[in-house]
Amino acid sequence: MKHVYTQEEIDLILNRFKNKSTFTCLFITACYTRMRPSEICALTRDDIDFEKRIIKVRHNVYSKIKDNKGRWFLGSTKTVNGIRDIYISDTLYMALKNFKNRQDKLKKEFGKNYHYYHLEEVKNKYGKITEYRIVEIIRKSKLLKTFDLVFTKDNGTYNGTDITRYPYKVVHGELGIKNCKFYDLRGSFATKTLRSGVEIRDVADILGHSKVETTENYYISNSEEKMKIANEKFDQIVKSTTINEIIKYK
Repeated sequence: MKHVYTQEEIDLILNRFKNKSTFTCLFITACYTRMRPSEICALTRDDIDFEKRIIKVRHNVYSKIKDNKGRWFLGSTKTVNGIRDIYISDTLYMALKNFKNRQDKLKKEFGKNYHYYHLEEVKNKYGKITEYRIVEIIRKSKLLKTFDLVFTKDNGTYNGTDITRYPYKVVHGELGIKNCKFYDLRGSFATKTLRSGVEIRDVADILGHSKVETTENYYISNSEEKMKIANEKFDQIVKSTTINEIIKYK
């Protein structure tokens, strides 16, 4: 059974990790976009268009073999419908913008000790590219294009979806919010927005469901404007002084 987060639980979690900017921004992004954890952790700077106020969902990350190059790989979204654009509401816009500014400052502070990554092609025996591997850049080279990941630690270290592992041990143990997962933030959005009167087709498209049956067993026409309205509706539902303070990312 999926857990539906209350506003009190969301505030409690954000307050507990207010000094962990990467996790709180990841958490807030999940709240306001309903993206899968693997999709959020695949986001790069190029995927976030502040001018058009959209997040382009094109990939996900997954763990595979582990060696001296790490274990994170970049793949396509879970379904064809998973490729989508998500409108950035006011609250999320401020969170991502301020987080970006903070990250830029950290890059300057860490200097040469900041960790950067690039994509390494993985080919089969016929020479065809089958996937991409996220590999740390040991020595900077003009031949290597930086894969500018959004959700990394303060020093740039990338841990994929593992970034939620420790916080959720605290959520379950110390905070006492049992039987909840980071993934459940998707369901919480769906529940809250459907209860507020948003049409089910709009919710299904934002979630990236390939079939409406995942949320309901019939099809309702959708438009970009309706998806924007759905996101703005959720922004109105989930408002708190805690969130407003957290997203400053000073």
